[in-house]
Amino acid sequence: MAQSFDVVVIGGGPAGYIGAIRAAQLGLKTACIDEWRGADGKPALGGTCTNVGCIPSKALLQSSENFEQAGHHFAEHGVSVKGLELDLAQMLRRKDQVVKASNDGIAYLFRKNKIAFFHGRGSFGSSPSQIVVNGETLEAKHVVIATGSSPRPLPGAAFDEDRILSNTGALAIPEVPKRLGVVGAGVIGLEMGSVWRRLGSEVTILEALPAFLGGADEQIAKEAAKVFANQGLRIELGVSISKVSSTKKSVTVQYTASDKSSKTLEFDRLIVSIGRLPNTEGLNAAGVGLKLDEKGFVAVDEDCRTNLPNVWAIGDAVRGPMLAHKGEEEGAAVAERIAGQKPHVDFNTVPWVIYTAPEIAWVGKTEQQLKSEGVEYRAGTFPFMANARARALGDTSGLVKFLAEAKTDAILGVHIMGPFAGELIAEAVVAMEFRGSSQDIGMICHAHPSLGEAMKDAALAVDKRALNI
Repeated sequence: MAQSFDVVVIGGGPAGYIGAIRAAQLGLKTACIDEWRGADGKPALGGTCTNVGCIPSKALLQSSENFEQAGHHFAEHGVSVKGLELDLAQMLRRKDQVVKASNDGIAYLFRKNKIAFFHGRGSFGSSPSQIVVNGETLEAKHVVIATGSSPRPLPGAAFDEDRILSNTGALAIPEVPKRLGVVGAGVIGLEMGSVWRRLGSEVTILEALPAFLGGADEQIAKEAAKVFANQGLRIELGVSISKVSSTKKSVTVQYTASDKSSKTLEFDRLIVSIGRLPNTEGLNAAGVGLKLDEKGFVAVDEDCRTNLPNVWAIGDAVRGPMLAHKGEEEGAAVAERIAGQKPHVDFNTVPWVIYTAPEIAWVGKTEQQLKSEGVEYRAGTFPFMANARARALGDTSGLVKFLAEAKTDAILGVHIMGPFAGELIAEAVVAMEFRGSSQDIGMICHAHPSLGEAMKDAALAVDKRALNI
């Protein structure tokens, strides 16, 4: 007799495991299916984010930043380091330990919340209420699809994870490549390029788009481009790659540059980060009539309902930004909807963070978006070089920028490049969720000295009354 559940979640990444935990908290009998295995061959919950994405990349970013600080900046603080050596194997082991701790943490939460875990690939059976895993059929009152996404390969250049690398291979290069190529100047490309540049690689990033960080505020993007260039990241924009060929020792990339000239570059390794594709193959979507869009995403409404009754989809498998925290919010919200509650997820206040040094973070509209939409606004900026805490840190690159509606002063967007931008952006998200104004932030007492004071001064600058510049 088939096991029966109130909720069966297909996928154990951030969207899936958070959805499963919330469903269980609400008293629903819940199961989660996931097929990921760790390096030890054992089940490893957490999906791409925990295993080969957000978590390991941040571990390597921190380790590589420590190495660069010790080699180039500690002396400014009166700390002399002699005989500095890189132990890459230990750095990679630490990264794996961080991942394992996160895997174990999710498994503990499943046990704590009495979630049934099935290791394997889940798919629809003969009806939308039947899910098959490892030959066993589960009966489900509600099904939540949280199957995530996979890296998009370059045409004619499949990932071998040796010379041509996805994010998976980029996190496990066994030795520092002398020449590293990166295709794509998005979040993954910039973060992975930064890691290996700090460790000694000559990094060239090739981007098809004519503008750098087109999704970010233009002023922030221009400042970031200058900083990254000074750090040694070589970024070429507007390129069109015609051919990629690899041998056992190198990868050759032929491309047309923005000036229409033909170029060829040879690298020891090539990281390809040109977007991701939804993992919806193998679900038996056609068999049960589940609607997918032309790109393979599960078609959903604003509440993550599919065209099938009691079948939901969340995270990277559906529309919207492919961000772990966006998927988490959808997972919790769907569980609450199943339980009869009426939660709300505002996609306008989903923050973006790029964990380079300096970090880049933003929420809401960019200045170019407001201009194109004809919205009347006021802008206020404040540079970290005028912030006492940033000077004490020795990290004064970048700025904070507030955009507020001209008449009401409602915050429309906040953009940050600088130290701990990924933490500072949370204040802006809270303010926007509560329909706050730039004056609201300017009137709040911020601790001194703190990086948060840059938020206060940028907010005050909207009304041209910043206090520290």
